[in-house]
Formats: sequence, C-alpha cells, structure tokens
Amino acid sequence: MSDLAIERSAKWLSSAGLRPTRQRMTLASLLVGDGQDRHVTAESLFEAASNADEKVSLATVYNTLKAFCEAGLMREITVDGTKSYFDTNMTDHPHFFWEDTATLTDASAEKMEIKNLPDAPEGAEIASVDVVIRLRRK
Repeated sequence: MSDLAIERSAKWLSSAGLRPTRQRMTLASLLVGDGQDRHVTAESLFEAASNADEKVSLATVYNTLKAFCEAGLMREITVDGTKSYFDTNMTDHPHFFWEDTATLTDASAEKMEIKNLPDAPEGAEIASVDVVIRLRRK
C-alpha cells in the first residue's frame, strides 16, 4: 500500500468512527486507496486482496463490507435478489447492470425523474429508491 492509499483509507474509516484494524485498512485501501469509487462484490474484493498478497478470509470480507455499509461508508445494491454489489459512491444515483458481464456501473441521473411514488404504508416512510437499469448488448 502506498502512503497516500494508507492515508485515504485511514481517513475514510475515521470519518465513520471505525477503528483501522489491519483487515479494514487492507480492504479500505483496495476500495478507496486510489481515490476512485468502486462497485465490488465480496468475491471480487476477496480476489483483489488475494492478488495483492493480503491475507483475509472471504468471511472477513463479507463482515467488513457489512460493517462499512452499517457505518454509512458504502451502500449495498442487490440485483435479482441473489447478487449483492457494494458501492463506495454514496450520492443518490442510478446504476446500469450489464447482464453479459454481471457488472454494475454508475448511470447519469441528469435526465432521470422519479415521480408519483406510491404512498408509504401507515407508520412507514420511504427511505430511498434504488434504480438499476439492466443492459444487454446488441
């Protein structure tokens, strides 16, 4: 890990009040160390850690991603109810899901309008609206 990646990772964890354990720092560095936003699965992050010769278990990756989401550092996006992706971009924005590669990318919200949502049931409020646009190559 570069000094800049370590600094970014520590600042990212600190912003959510998370202790910078070795595993958290390792995964945070892979997620935000270069300053770019990421869409990852637990499996792809585990593979990236393995390729970087970092020793973390897949269970640790899942638990850490859950902790990052609960701390407000990431959001989980579920596609088809079977596959979870984790996004470091916490702004409200839609996503493209590329069916042929099973990858998730950001979509522009510039022209998107979400209107006429149904009323929430009694005693509930709408917390967010996730938009995933599925794409198939021609």
